[in-house]
Amino acid sequence: MLIDTHTHLYSSKFAPDRAAMMARIPAAGVALSIMPAIDSTSHRAMLDLEADYPESTLSMMGLHPVSVKDNYEEELAIVRGYLDSGRTWVAIGEIGMDLYWDKTYQKQQEAAFLTQCAWAIEFDLPICIHARDSIDELLVLIERVGDEKLRGVFHCWTGSTEQANRAVSLGFYLGIGGVATFKNGGIGPSIEQVAHDRLLLETDAPYLAPTPYRGKRNETAYLPKVADKVAELWKTSVAEVARQTTTNAWQLFDLDRFAHPDLPWVK
Repeated sequence: MLIDTHTHLYSSKFAPDRAAMMARIPAAGVALSIMPAIDSTSHRAMLDLEADYPESTLSMMGLHPVSVKDNYEEELAIVRGYLDSGRTWVAIGEIGMDLYWDKTYQKQQEAAFLTQCAWAIEFDLPICIHARDSIDELLVLIERVGDEKLRGVFHCWTGSTEQANRAVSLGFYLGIGGVATFKNGGIGPSIEQVAHDRLLLETDAPYLAPTPYRGKRNETAYLPKVADKVAELWKTSVAEVARQTTTNAWQLFDLDRFAHPDLPWVK
């Protein structure tokens, strides 16, 4: 069994063939898909998809850093409303910082991140971190929070082994996706050297499709390609990668909260 710990199945990019795309997921051996939130323009689509596929999807709630603009406090208030609704969320995410496209709202991204970290501690939930060109900045912020209850995953890991070890020392996991399969992806050393019990598998679908699909729309059904690469780097079987990374995801997201015997990913 594989778990895709980060996939945007509700994306409009899947609108033309969503049902067929969803059918390919279990056929590929992926039993559970965890969906990160973006902002108020897509929360409803995410929750509707989870309602349509309750046996195989779980949702996070949070404000994506790219969506942090002048109205970010209004967006955060919407997130807070969902968190206060009594619904059980798998994590707060995806949150963080993105300094690749634009640094105009860096201070606001920092404020939004710290607010959502405080909520994660309050609700005892892990966080899912988006860290594009901002790993060091976010590590500093996590150290500043200084609370052992703050835990989570650096999604779409692209950092150095030194940064990876620093993240792990702070209680975080690394989300390994399609970048691992890229010829010049650069994260092989992190995958090889970081403790196996700190890695998760993800696709970030519809983005960052693994080789040989690079440049095309990504799908959760392509997650086995990532598992194959991790198995190669670990010098072990894909079955062992599936067992270990599923165990890791279960531990981080405390999936016992959602498990019942009728769910295929519990069996």
